[in-house]
Amino acid sequence: MADRKDSKIPSKVGMIKKKEKKVEKVESKPEKEKEKNKDKSEKVTKKPEKTPENQQKNEEMPQGNGEVAEGAKGPVKDEEFELEPMELPPFEIIIGDRMNPNFFKFQFKNVEYSSGRNKTFLCYQVDIQGGAAETEGLRGYLEDEHLGSHAEEAFFQQVLAYYDKSLHYTVTWYMSSSPCAACAAKLVEILRARKTMRLNIHCSRLFQWEEAEIQAGLQALVRAGCKIHMMRPVDFAYVWSTFVENEEDNFTPWEDCQDNYDYYDERLCDILK
Repeated sequence: MADRKDSKIPSKVGMIKKKEKKVEKVESKPEKEKEKNKDKSEKVTKKPEKTPENQQKNEEMPQGNGEVAEGAKGPVKDEEFELEPMELPPFEIIIGDRMNPNFFKFQFKNVEYSSGRNKTFLCYQVDIQGGAAETEGLRGYLEDEHLGSHAEEAFFQQVLAYYDKSLHYTVTWYMSSSPCAACAAKLVEILRARKTMRLNIHCSRLFQWEEAEIQAGLQALVRAGCKIHMMRPVDFAYVWSTFVENEEDNFTPWEDCQDNYDYYDERLCDILK
C-alpha cells in the first residue's frame, strides 16, 4: 500500500527526530494491522461487481433445464437472423365469384383419402322468390381453413345473414366435403328457424363418414328437410363452368371420377337409409 511504502523511507526531519518517529510507529502499528486485516477480509468476502460484460454472460447462461430458448435470447446483431415476436392475422373467410382452376382440381377431387385438403370450398347459388318486387339471387363461393368459422356457418354470417320470412329461399351448395358434426347441428337449427328456406347440398367427398357422430349429423340434416347428394361428373362440369376461372376451357373429368362417385354414393345411401 502507498502509505506503508512511504513510511519505510525516512525523511530529513525523521532523522533528526528519531525518538518521536519511533513513538509514532509504535502508536500507529495497531491501526495499520487493523487496516491490513481489513484488506484481507475484503479480499475474501468481497464479490465481483456486475459489469455490463458479466451481466450479459449471466443472462446467456442456461436456465432451468440447462437449455436456452432461442426466442428468449436478446436481439442478434445480424438483422437478417433477428427473432422478433410475430402477431398472426385474424382468421378470415375468403369470398369470391370464381375460384382458381388449380384449387378446384385439387380441392374438389373426389378421392377416398383427402390428405392435404385442409380447406372446405363451398359454391353457392341462392334463388329468392316472393314479395312485390323481383329479388335478385346470389351466387359465388367461399373457403375456409378449419381454423375458425367453417364455410357452412360463415355462409349464414356473411352471405345470407338477412332472412325475410315472407320470401322463399332455395339454397344450393356444391361442397368439396360434407359438413362436420358441429356444422350439421348448426344447420339443423337454422333450417328449423327459417321455415321458408330449402337447402340442397351436393358433396364431392364424405367427411369422416365412418364416425358415428358424423352419420348422426347427416341423418339429422335430412330429417330437418335438407337434401344431400354426392356430386356426379355432370355436377363437377357445372361447377367448373359456373364457379371456376376456366378461361372457356371444357371440364375434363379426372381418372376414376365416376367410380369414386359410385363409391361415395353407396356410402351415403347406407348412412341415410
